Amino acid sequence: MKITIIGAGNMGSAIVRGLVRGSLFKAEDISVADVNENILNVLKKDVPGLNIEWDNYNSVSDADIILLAVKPWLVDNVIDCIKFKMDYEKQILVSIAAGIDIASLNLSLEKHSDEISIPTIFRVIPNTAIAIRKSVNLIATQNASDEQKDLLLRIFNELGTAVLLNESHLSAGTALTSCGIAYLFRYVRAAVQAGVEIGFYPKDAQNMIVETMLGAAELLKTGGENPETEIDKVTTPGGITIKGLNELEANGFSNAIIKGIKASLATCQN
Repeated sequence: MKITIIGAGNMGSAIVRGLVRGSLFKAEDISVADVNENILNVLKKDVPGLNIEWDNYNSVSDADIILLAVKPWLVDNVIDCIKFKMDYEKQILVSIAAGIDIASLNLSLEKHSDEISIPTIFRVIPNTAIAIRKSVNLIATQNASDEQKDLLLRIFNELGTAVLLNESHLSAGTALTSCGIAYLFRYVRAAVQAGVEIGFYPKDAQNMIVETMLGAAELLKTGGENPETEIDKVTTPGGITIKGLNELEANGFSNAIIKGIKASLATCQN
């Protein structure tokens, strides 16, 4: 199985590095196209055996999967460049371009091709943790068989966790995962500031906070409990935790998180 990734920016390069650490692709099975020769050479140095191309998209013809990892405003131009090399009946088109829905991809393909068959399209929304193969990868599709869906889930489960959704739920999922990772970082920043104020060096405070977050996440992941159940375990009557929680709520902690996620969703939908 061969894959061509168009775009060697942060996300494209992260996907390449993640794929070669998985079980489905060898470096020789992966081709990467980009207009920046320097970026491609750095990537090939990190991933020996990788196929690179910066002046054409010849690998598209032989690919089983074509993955668009370019900026949204470049998608139409890229499709224009690969239009005569694609085989809709045999190939899968995957896009991680933010904000470009399946209908828009269809429109671009229709504008640039005389083919009458319906292409198999997957739209994937990862987050930045894909660089360490810990991304939540939201997936929606058009015209895919069960076998093709299973394949994409296998690929993106090797880059973190893959979740198949209706496309109508992708915006909401993005607010929780892609935006959500930034919300968690903001909590860490605030907690580090508090840690410094109560006597710790920033690096020491951050290490403790990060390890605490990892432990909390693992408790929820392995135990499957509601967060409130875990909170109850550490909120003894009259104790220090409940006093802190009440102070957080008095200052709008939960409400701020809910409003932030809904604001992100509203922006996604506009």
